[in-house]
Amino acid sequence: MARAFAKSLLFLTAFSIMALSAGATYLTVEGPVSSLIYSNGTLNLGKVGPGESFYVLASPATANASGAIVNIGWDKLEAISLPSGWSAQPSPLYENPMKMKITVGPDTANGTYNMTLRAVNVGNYSKLGNLTFTAEINVTPDVLTTSVTPLDAVAGVGQPVNLDIVINNTGASDDPFMINAQGLPAWDMPTEVIATHSTTNTYIYPIFENEPGVYSFNLTINSTTSPLIRNTYQMTLTVHSGLINDFAATGQGVVISPVIYEPAYAVMLLISDIYHLVFK
Repeated sequence: MARAFAKSLLFLTAFSIMALSAGATYLTVEGPVSSLIYSNGTLNLGKVGPGESFYVLASPATANASGAIVNIGWDKLEAISLPSGWSAQPSPLYENPMKMKITVGPDTANGTYNMTLRAVNVGNYSKLGNLTFTAEINVTPDVLTTSVTPLDAVAGVGQPVNLDIVINNTGASDDPFMINAQGLPAWDMPTEVIATHSTTNTYIYPIFENEPGVYSFNLTINSTTSPLIRNTYQMTLTVHSGLINDFAATGQGVVISPVIYEPAYAVMLLISDIYHLVFK
């Protein structure tokens, strides 16, 4: 009985290897997801915002019908069909890795959409033919999670305060994001940052004011390609003049002096914290 089972298992394993070798031509997709795709297969690329662009990256290496490795088999990656209002740019010939660009229509409604993509062996030089597959992607403005600290900042007059901004790009696009504070009379400095797909990064955004007072403003983090992809925070900047508040601002602010003074900044911040803890 055990011998018969072992022979059956050996047969099934050999059959699987033969079947894989018989249809071994494949495409190795490297971005925005990693996957091995065969002809007429389906690949889920994740999600993307309306109006955003994303890249499909793939290796030119594959195997022929006999299972032999062909290091430069695919010469181009292109789109055969796209949803209405979308556009695509094929990868340049003989690029490694192949990198094609797809742009989602700005008015695309939320939902899952299919595209037909193709890896091409130009002139069938390597006897691979073409490999056609379906790529699906979910269109949604929900591709961005963020956080900002502190929401209520304290500074001395003319003293910058750093805001820590965390951007988690959960979509497939590498399009830039804009950070902008609106409502501070002395500060109008939007900053463009790159938050690549499926990554979380922290960015420093300094703000300041030249006059004492309490300033309410909005901090917006938005995609540069889609007005629907944005997060807005209601913020407060309290600007004081005075030694204790100058210590607090220096401890939280932008260090522009030599690194040797960093311990002094820490001491200043500690003095400020103790003062507010005891007297506030």
